[in-house]
Amino acid sequence: MTNPNHEPTLPGGSFEFGVYTLGDIVADPVSGQAVSQHRRLQDIVAAAKLADEAGLDVFGVGEHHRLDFAVSSVPVVLAAISQVTSRIKLSSTTMVLGTLDPVRLFEDFATLDLLSDGRAEIMAGRGAFTESFPLFGYDLNDYQQLFAENLTLLRQLGEQEIVNWQGAFRPPLKDAEISPRPLQPKLPLWIGVGGTPASAERAGVLGTGMAIAILSGSPDRFRHLADLYRQAGAQSGHSPKSLKLAVTSHGYVAKTSKQALDDFYPYYLNYLNGFMAQAGNEFQFTREDFEAYTRPGEALAVGSPQQIIEKILYQHELFGHTRFMAQMDVGGMPFSKVASAIELLAAEVAPVVRREIARKNGTS
Repeated sequence: MTNPNHEPTLPGGSFEFGVYTLGDIVADPVSGQAVSQHRRLQDIVAAAKLADEAGLDVFGVGEHHRLDFAVSSVPVVLAAISQVTSRIKLSSTTMVLGTLDPVRLFEDFATLDLLSDGRAEIMAGRGAFTESFPLFGYDLNDYQQLFAENLTLLRQLGEQEIVNWQGAFRPPLKDAEISPRPLQPKLPLWIGVGGTPASAERAGVLGTGMAIAILSGSPDRFRHLADLYRQAGAQSGHSPKSLKLAVTSHGYVAKTSKQALDDFYPYYLNYLNGFMAQAGNEFQFTREDFEAYTRPGEALAVGSPQQIIEKILYQHELFGHTRFMAQMDVGGMPFSKVASAIELLAAEVAPVVRREIARKNGTS
Protein backbone atom coordinates (compact mmCIF):
# COMPACT_ATOMS: atom_id res chain seq x y z
CA MET A 1 0.00 0.00 0.00
CA THR A 2 1.17 3.56 -0.63
CA ASN A 3 1.49 6.05 2.19
CA PRO A 4 -1.01 8.90 2.76
CA ASN A 5 1.17 11.29 0.73
CA HIS A 6 0.98 8.92 -2.24
CA GLU A 7 4.72 8.26 -2.12
CA PRO A 8 5.60 4.55 -2.16
CA THR A 9 7.64 3.64 0.89
CA LEU A 10 10.97 1.88 0.45
CA PRO A 11 11.58 -1.22 2.55
CA GLY A 12 14.92 -1.25 4.34
CA GLY A 13 16.32 2.10 3.24
CA SER A 14 16.32 4.81 0.62
CA PHE A 15 18.41 3.11 -2.07
CA GLU A 16 16.06 1.82 -4.76
CA PHE A 17 16.32 -1.33 -6.83
CA GLY A 18 14.46 -1.99 -10.04
CA VAL A 19 14.32 -3.97 -13.24
CA TYR A 20 13.32 -2.81 -16.68
CA THR A 21 12.49 -4.33 -20.04
CA LEU A 22 12.46 -3.26 -23.67
CA GLY A 23 10.31 -6.26 -24.61
CA ASP A 24 12.60 -7.55 -27.36
CA ILE A 25 11.45 -10.64 -29.25
CA VAL A 26 14.09 -12.96 -30.69
CA ALA A 27 14.43 -16.72 -30.83
CA ASP A 28 15.92 -18.36 -27.76
CA PRO A 29 19.47 -19.30 -28.90
CA VAL A 30 19.35 -22.46 -26.75
CA SER A 31 15.90 -23.84 -27.65
CA GLY A 32 15.49 -22.08 -30.99
CA GLN A 33 11.96 -21.02 -30.02
CA ALA A 34 10.65 -17.45 -30.03
CA VAL A 35 7.69 -16.30 -27.96
CA SER A 36 4.79 -14.41 -29.54
CA GLN A 37 4.09 -10.76 -28.83
CA HIS A 38 1.10 -11.96 -26.80
CA ARG A 39 3.27 -14.21 -24.63
CA ARG A 40 5.98 -11.59 -24.26
CA LEU A 41 3.54 -9.03 -22.89
CA GLN A 42 2.12 -11.58 -20.48
CA ASP A 43 5.64 -12.35 -19.26
CA ILE A 44 6.38 -8.65 -18.76
CA VAL A 45 3.29 -8.24 -16.58
CA ALA A 46 4.23 -11.40 -14.65
CA ALA A 47 7.78 -10.11 -14.11
CA ALA A 48 6.44 -6.82 -12.74
CA LYS A 49 4.08 -8.64 -10.40
CA LEU A 50 6.94 -10.79 -9.13
CA ALA A 51 9.22 -7.75 -8.67
CA ASP A 52 6.48 -6.05 -6.65
CA GLU A 53 5.90 -9.09 -4.45
CA ALA A 54 9.65 -9.62 -3.96
CA GLY A 55 10.14 -6.07 -2.66
CA LEU A 56 11.83 -4.26 -5.53
CA ASP A 57 11.07 -0.57 -5.85
CA VAL A 58 10.74 0.23 -9.56
CA PHE A 59 9.65 -1.54 -12.74
CA GLY A 60 10.38 0.10 -16.08
CA VAL A 61 9.16 -0.49 -19.64
CA GLY A 62 10.77 0.99 -22.76
CA GLU A 63 9.31 2.14 -26.08
CA HIS A 64 10.08 0.75 -29.55
CA HIS A 65 8.18 0.63 -32.83
CA ARG A 66 9.48 -2.53 -34.52
CA LEU A 67 8.10 -6.02 -35.03
CA ASP A 68 10.94 -7.51 -32.97
CA PHE A 69 9.80 -5.60 -29.87
CA ALA A 70 6.50 -6.13 -28.07
CA VAL A 71 6.02 -2.69 -26.48
CA SER A 72 5.12 0.39 -28.47
CA SER A 73 2.52 1.79 -26.03
CA VAL A 74 4.33 2.04 -22.70
CA PRO A 75 1.51 3.64 -20.64
CA VAL A 76 -0.94 0.93 -21.73
CA VAL A 77 1.43 -1.81 -20.55
CA LEU A 78 2.15 0.02 -17.29
CA ALA A 79 -1.58 0.49 -16.72
CA ALA A 80 -2.06 -3.27 -17.01
CA ILE A 81 0.80 -3.78 -14.56
CA SER A 82 -0.73 -1.28 -12.15
CA GLN A 83 -3.72 -3.56 -11.69
CA VAL A 84 -1.68 -6.58 -10.55
CA THR A 85 0.79 -4.69 -8.31
CA SER A 86 0.34 -2.60 -5.20
CA ARG A 87 3.58 -0.86 -4.24
CA ILE A 88 6.21 -0.80 -6.96
CA LYS A 89 6.84 2.43 -8.90
CA LEU A 90 5.96 2.27 -12.60
CA SER A 91 8.32 4.02 -14.99
CA SER A 92 8.96 4.43 -18.68
CA THR A 93 12.54 3.46 -19.62
CA THR A 94 12.48 5.42 -21.81
CA MET A 95 9.97 7.40 -23.86
CA VAL A 96 11.37 8.83 -27.12
CA LEU A 97 10.32 12.37 -26.31
CA GLY A 98 11.21 13.89 -29.69
CA THR A 99 8.40 12.00 -31.47
CA LEU A 100 5.72 12.21 -28.78
CA ASP A 101 3.11 14.88 -28.21
CA PRO A 102 3.94 16.10 -24.67
CA VAL A 103 0.26 16.78 -23.93
CA ARG A 104 -0.75 13.21 -24.78
CA LEU A 105 2.25 11.86 -22.89
CA PHE A 106 1.43 13.84 -19.76
CA GLU A 107 -2.25 12.91 -19.84
CA ASP A 108 -1.42 9.21 -20.31
CA PHE A 109 0.92 9.16 -17.33
CA ALA A 110 -1.40 11.26 -15.18
CA THR A 111 -4.08 8.65 -15.90
CA LEU A 112 -1.61 5.90 -15.00
CA ASP A 113 -0.84 7.74 -11.76
CA LEU A 114 -4.52 7.77 -10.83
CA LEU A 115 -4.97 4.10 -11.69
CA SER A 116 -1.89 3.07 -9.72
CA ASP A 117 -2.60 5.15 -6.59
CA GLY A 118 0.30 7.50 -7.25
CA ARG A 119 3.09 5.27 -8.58
CA ALA A 120 3.76 6.65 -12.07
CA GLU A 121 7.04 8.15 -13.27
CA ILE A 122 8.16 9.45 -16.66
CA MET A 123 11.66 8.76 -17.92
CA ALA A 124 12.26 10.48 -21.24
CA GLY A 125 15.22 10.44 -23.58
CA ARG A 126 16.32 11.30 -27.09
CA GLY A 127 16.34 7.62 -28.05
CA ALA A 128 19.03 5.40 -29.55
CA PHE A 129 16.51 3.89 -31.98
CA THR A 130 15.04 6.29 -34.52
CA GLU A 131 12.26 4.29 -36.21
CA SER A 132 9.63 6.51 -34.59
CA PHE A 133 10.74 9.59 -36.56
CA PRO A 134 9.52 8.50 -40.02
CA LEU A 135 6.64 6.55 -38.46
CA PHE A 136 5.14 9.66 -36.89
CA GLY A 137 6.26 12.12 -39.56
CA TYR A 138 9.19 13.82 -37.84
CA ASP A 139 12.47 14.89 -39.44
CA LEU A 140 15.64 13.38 -37.97
CA ASN A 141 17.36 16.68 -38.68
CA ASP A 142 15.21 18.14 -35.87
CA TYR A 143 16.29 15.42 -33.41
CA GLN A 144 17.89 17.76 -30.84
CA GLN A 145 15.42 20.64 -31.16
CA LEU A 146 12.37 18.37 -30.86
CA PHE A 147 13.65 16.85 -27.65
CA ALA A 148 14.50 20.21 -26.07
CA GLU A 149 11.16 21.81 -26.98
CA ASN A 150 9.05 18.83 -25.91
CA LEU A 151 10.90 18.54 -22.62
CA THR A 152 10.26 22.19 -21.81
CA LEU A 153 6.56 21.82 -22.58
CA LEU A 154 6.29 18.56 -20.62
CA ARG A 155 7.63 20.27 -17.50
CA GLN A 156 5.18 23.14 -17.92
CA LEU A 157 2.28 20.69 -18.23
CA GLY A 158 3.23 19.23 -14.86
CA GLU A 159 3.22 22.63 -13.20
CA GLN A 160 0.10 24.25 -14.69
CA GLU A 161 -3.47 23.06 -15.19
CA ILE A 162 -4.19 25.80 -17.75
CA VAL A 163 -1.39 26.11 -20.30
CA ASN A 164 -0.44 28.70 -22.88
CA TRP A 165 2.34 27.61 -25.20
CA GLN A 166 4.00 28.63 -28.44
CA GLY A 167 6.68 26.45 -30.02
CA ALA A 168 8.16 25.52 -33.37
CA PHE A 169 6.95 21.95 -33.80
CA ARG A 170 3.37 21.70 -32.61
CA PRO A 171 0.24 23.90 -32.74
CA PRO A 172 0.13 26.55 -30.02
CA LEU A 173 -1.85 26.05 -26.82
CA LYS A 174 -4.16 28.83 -25.65
CA ASP A 175 -5.78 28.45 -22.23
CA ALA A 176 -5.61 24.67 -22.74
CA GLU A 177 -7.01 22.57 -19.89
CA ILE A 178 -4.65 19.68 -19.15
CA SER A 179 -6.64 16.79 -17.71
CA PRO A 180 -6.55 14.63 -15.72
CA ARG A 181 -4.18 15.81 -13.03
CA PRO A 182 -2.02 13.14 -11.39
CA LEU A 183 -2.58 11.89 -7.85
CA GLN A 184 0.98 12.80 -6.88
CA PRO A 185 1.54 16.54 -6.40
CA LYS A 186 4.00 16.29 -9.28
CA LEU A 187 4.78 13.42 -11.64
CA PRO A 188 8.45 12.44 -11.16
CA LEU A 189 10.36 13.22 -14.35
CA TRP A 190 13.71 11.66 -15.24
CA ILE A 191 16.00 12.25 -18.21
CA GLY A 192 17.80 9.20 -19.56
CA VAL A 193 21.41 9.97 -20.50
CA GLY A 194 23.69 7.76 -22.55
CA GLY A 195 26.88 9.83 -22.43
CA THR A 196 26.14 13.34 -23.70
CA PRO A 197 27.35 16.08 -21.31
CA ALA A 198 24.73 18.53 -22.62
CA SER A 199 21.96 16.13 -21.56
CA ALA A 200 23.41 15.87 -18.06
CA GLU A 201 23.62 19.63 -17.76
CA ARG A 202 20.04 20.02 -19.03
CA ALA A 203 18.76 17.57 -16.41
CA GLY A 204 20.56 19.53 -13.68
CA VAL A 205 19.29 22.91 -14.88
CA LEU A 206 15.71 21.62 -15.01
CA GLY A 207 16.00 19.77 -11.70
CA THR A 208 14.71 16.48 -13.08
CA GLY A 209 16.07 13.10 -12.09
CA MET A 210 18.84 11.69 -14.28
CA ALA A 211 19.40 8.04 -15.23
CA ILE A 212 22.80 7.14 -16.68
CA ALA A 213 22.78 4.11 -18.98
CA ILE A 214 26.07 2.34 -18.27
CA LEU A 215 26.05 -0.61 -20.63
CA SER A 216 29.75 -1.25 -21.29
CA GLY A 217 33.23 -0.20 -20.27
CA SER A 218 34.37 1.27 -16.99
CA PRO A 219 31.70 3.14 -15.00
CA ASP A 220 34.38 5.64 -14.01
CA ARG A 221 34.21 7.22 -17.47
CA PHE A 222 30.63 8.34 -16.72
CA ARG A 223 31.53 10.06 -13.46
CA HIS A 224 31.83 13.47 -15.12
CA LEU A 225 28.15 13.25 -16.11
CA ALA A 226 27.11 12.97 -12.46
CA ASP A 227 29.39 15.90 -11.59
CA LEU A 228 27.98 18.05 -14.40
CA TYR A 229 24.42 17.18 -13.38
CA ARG A 230 24.92 18.18 -9.76
CA GLN A 231 26.91 21.31 -10.60
CA ALA A 232 24.25 22.51 -13.06
CA GLY A 233 21.52 21.69 -10.54
CA ALA A 234 23.21 23.63 -7.75
CA GLN A 235 23.85 26.62 -10.00
CA SER A 236 20.16 26.60 -10.97
CA GLY A 237 19.05 26.68 -7.34
CA HIS A 238 18.00 23.05 -6.88
CA SER A 239 18.75 21.44 -3.53
CA PRO A 240 21.13 18.44 -3.59
CA LYS A 241 18.43 16.21 -2.09
CA SER A 242 16.06 16.98 -4.95
CA LEU A 243 18.55 15.82 -7.59
CA LYS A 244 17.93 12.09 -8.05
CA LEU A 245 20.52 9.97 -9.86
CA ALA A 246 20.03 6.43 -11.17
CA VAL A 247 22.31 3.92 -12.87
CA THR A 248 20.83 1.50 -15.41
CA SER A 249 22.67 -1.53 -16.75
CA HIS A 250 22.31 -4.93 -18.32
CA GLY A 251 22.42 -7.43 -15.48
CA TYR A 252 21.72 -10.93 -14.24
CA VAL A 253 22.08 -12.69 -10.88
CA ALA A 254 22.49 -16.41 -10.23
CA LYS A 255 23.55 -18.44 -7.20
CA THR A 256 27.14 -18.72 -8.43
CA SER A 257 29.33 -16.71 -10.74
CA LYS A 258 29.70 -19.62 -13.15
CA GLN A 259 25.98 -20.18 -13.37
CA ALA A 260 25.39 -16.46 -14.01
CA LEU A 261 27.98 -16.36 -16.80
CA ASP A 262 26.76 -19.61 -18.35
CA ASP A 263 23.12 -18.54 -18.20
CA PHE A 264 23.48 -14.99 -19.48
CA TYR A 265 26.18 -15.20 -22.16
CA PRO A 266 24.21 -16.86 -25.00
CA TYR A 267 21.27 -14.49 -24.52
CA TYR A 268 23.44 -11.39 -24.21
CA LEU A 269 25.30 -12.35 -27.41
CA ASN A 270 21.95 -12.95 -29.10
CA TYR A 271 20.79 -9.50 -28.01
CA LEU A 272 23.93 -7.83 -29.33
CA ASN A 273 23.67 -9.64 -32.65
CA GLY A 274 19.98 -8.85 -32.96
CA PHE A 275 19.85 -5.19 -32.01
CA MET A 276 23.24 -3.67 -31.31
CA ALA A 277 25.31 -4.83 -34.28
CA GLN A 278 25.41 -3.28 -37.72
CA ALA A 279 22.79 -4.71 -40.07
CA GLY A 280 24.18 -7.69 -41.94
CA ASN A 281 27.30 -7.99 -39.79
CA GLU A 282 27.57 -10.48 -36.96
CA PHE A 283 28.84 -8.94 -33.76
CA GLN A 284 32.17 -10.46 -32.73
CA PHE A 285 31.91 -10.95 -28.99
CA THR A 286 33.63 -13.99 -27.49
CA ARG A 287 33.06 -15.60 -24.12
CA GLU A 288 36.37 -14.08 -23.04
CA ASP A 289 35.15 -10.63 -24.10
CA PHE A 290 31.95 -11.20 -22.15
CA GLU A 291 33.73 -12.26 -18.98
CA ALA A 292 35.99 -9.22 -19.24
CA TYR A 293 32.86 -7.02 -19.31
CA THR A 294 31.72 -8.54 -15.99
CA ARG A 295 34.92 -7.87 -14.01
CA PRO A 296 34.56 -5.80 -10.82
CA GLY A 297 35.57 -2.50 -12.45
CA GLU A 298 33.39 -3.00 -15.54
CA ALA A 299 29.77 -2.11 -16.20
CA LEU A 300 28.04 -5.42 -16.91
CA ALA A 301 26.27 -6.50 -13.70
CA VAL A 302 26.38 -10.28 -14.13
CA GLY A 303 27.45 -12.61 -11.35
CA SER A 304 26.68 -14.08 -7.96
CA PRO A 305 24.77 -12.00 -5.38
CA GLN A 306 28.04 -11.06 -3.65
CA GLN A 307 29.60 -9.91 -6.91
CA ILE A 308 26.59 -7.74 -7.73
CA ILE A 309 26.62 -6.28 -4.23
CA GLU A 310 30.28 -5.32 -4.61
CA LYS A 311 29.70 -3.86 -8.07
CA ILE A 312 26.80 -1.67 -6.97
CA LEU A 313 28.67 -0.47 -3.88
CA TYR A 314 31.70 0.36 -6.05
CA GLN A 315 29.49 2.36 -8.39
CA HIS A 316 27.90 4.10 -5.41
CA GLU A 317 31.35 5.31 -4.41
CA LEU A 318 31.67 6.85 -7.88
CA PHE A 319 28.22 8.35 -8.32
CA GLY A 320 26.42 8.55 -4.98
CA HIS A 321 23.31 7.42 -6.84
CA THR A 322 20.08 6.34 -5.14
CA ARG A 323 18.70 3.89 -7.70
CA PHE A 324 20.00 0.88 -9.63
CA MET A 325 17.98 -0.75 -12.42
CA ALA A 326 18.91 -3.86 -14.39
CA GLN A 327 17.71 -5.05 -17.78
CA MET A 328 17.73 -8.85 -17.47
CA ASP A 329 15.31 -10.28 -20.03
CA VAL A 330 17.43 -9.85 -23.16
CA GLY A 331 17.98 -12.00 -26.23
CA GLY A 332 15.13 -14.45 -25.76
CA MET A 333 15.94 -15.39 -22.16
CA PRO A 334 13.22 -17.69 -20.72
CA PHE A 335 10.93 -16.20 -18.12
CA SER A 336 11.96 -18.82 -15.55
CA LYS A 337 15.55 -17.50 -15.55
CA VAL A 338 14.39 -13.90 -15.39
CA ALA A 339 12.14 -14.73 -12.44
CA SER A 340 14.95 -16.44 -10.55
CA ALA A 341 17.25 -13.45 -11.09
CA ILE A 342 14.58 -10.99 -9.89
CA GLU A 343 14.11 -13.01 -6.71
CA LEU A 344 17.85 -13.12 -6.01
CA LEU A 345 18.22 -9.40 -6.65
CA ALA A 346 15.44 -8.66 -4.18
CA ALA A 347 16.29 -11.23 -1.51
CA GLU A 348 20.10 -11.37 -1.49
CA VAL A 349 21.44 -8.22 -3.15
CA ALA A 350 19.11 -5.37 -2.23
CA PRO A 351 19.05 -5.83 1.58
CA VAL A 352 22.85 -5.91 1.85
CA VAL A 353 23.38 -2.88 -0.41
CA ARG A 354 20.74 -0.87 1.43
CA ARG A 355 22.25 -1.79 4.78
CA GLU A 356 25.81 -0.91 3.72
CA ILE A 357 24.79 2.43 2.21
CA ALA A 358 22.72 3.28 5.29
CA ARG A 359 25.70 2.40 7.51
CA LYS A 360 28.02 4.54 5.40
CA ASN A 361 25.59 7.46 5.56
CA GLY A 362 25.08 7.05 9.28
CA THR A 363 21.37 6.37 8.93
CA SER A 364 21.29 2.71 9.97
